[in-house]
Amino acid sequence: MDKFKELLNLVVFQWGDHKILVSNFITVLLIIIVTKLVLWLIRKTLFKVYNSQRVDHGTTYAVYQIISYIFWVISFTLILDAFGVKLTLLLAGSAALLVGIGLGLQQTFNDVVSGIILLSERSIKVGDVLEIDNEIVKIQTIGVRTSKGLDRNDISIIIPNSLITTNKVINWSHQSKKTRFSITVGVAYGSDVDKVIRLLEECAIDHPDIYEGEHLEGRLVGFGASSLDFKLLFYSRDSFRIEKMKSDIRIIVYKKFTENDIVISFPQLDLHIK
Repeated sequence: MDKFKELLNLVVFQWGDHKILVSNFITVLLIIIVTKLVLWLIRKTLFKVYNSQRVDHGTTYAVYQIISYIFWVISFTLILDAFGVKLTLLLAGSAALLVGIGLGLQQTFNDVVSGIILLSERSIKVGDVLEIDNEIVKIQTIGVRTSKGLDRNDISIIIPNSLITTNKVINWSHQSKKTRFSITVGVAYGSDVDKVIRLLEECAIDHPDIYEGEHLEGRLVGFGASSLDFKLLFYSRDSFRIEKMKSDIRIIVYKKFTENDIVISFPQLDLHIK
């Protein structure tokens, strides 16, 4: 027992009158282990509630992130105290240095504050599909300084949080998981308008990923120079991969129009020679 106490009181570092003992490192290690264990239990509990009560995943993630940041700040304070560093004295003694660092890291602090806003307001959540600077991005994680998203080419994009909070951002999945989309097609003049609209709506029904809970609608939207212009309106839950779905529907439209003798128009010119 005496040897164990001697080991705990063994000096690892020393400057001036201040000593760091083996016991200090053990205390720090225990603080980290307890923090990780508590956060693991909180995460497990939160996501268990998410799975059982169908709580929104993005909300669960945001709550967990805020709790984890609070716990790590408390743990960091306890670690400094374990090493004998008084946080108040440290801040007071380095006030001028902190001002300089604050000016140099102003944008970083802006991103951090924006991250806290995103996590607390939950206007943007994990899994949301955003349009930022004409890029379509699906949010994967929201961090303190940056968020990570995936574009339609499956490329990871790191987004500074301030870009989301200060710029105009379109959230396609904020109000509802389903979004309305459209495709356009032009047919030759003289085509049966009612038949074209019926075939367009049938093409949407034939696609397995079309959301059937909402009304599908085909419209005649204009008289072009060489075509009657139609639009097919439909709802989909997969707004992130919508371009692939639009391509599939266009293929179905082309095949169905060909089978029913509906001519998809193309520009034509009549040349008169005298």
